[in-house]
Amino acid sequence: MTCFLSRMTIFVSRRWIVLQPLLGSPAKERILLYLLSHGDAYPRELAVVLGHGLLSVQGQLQKLEDGGVVASRLRGRVRLYTLDPRWPFHRELAALLRRVIEFLPPDERERLFTPRRRPRRPGKP
Repeated sequence: MTCFLSRMTIFVSRRWIVLQPLLGSPAKERILLYLLSHGDAYPRELAVVLGHGLLSVQGQLQKLEDGGVVASRLRGRVRLYTLDPRWPFHRELAALLRRVIEFLPPDERERLFTPRRRPRRPGKP
């Protein structure tokens, strides 16, 4: 498995892209990794943290939701996305994403997996 993943690793503009050959997009890979580590996120948060355009992130989230990989729900006026635990391959995807995390450079790992610093205000929907 290590040999296979190391051959798939491509260094592009200072970012590691491991699953692009499978997913077709570095944005999808980063979105899935972020959702795995943070549980849920809204599109603007993903766009800012991942450095992708908002429309790109929204498009990828829509494709993932159409495929059943992620699920969304409204919290107030904000749509939150999370990995769908009812998707038949949820455990396998989570295991693969955890394996990908091992191949990320430390600075990329820190950027993607640092916990949120500001909690939501109590009572805010």
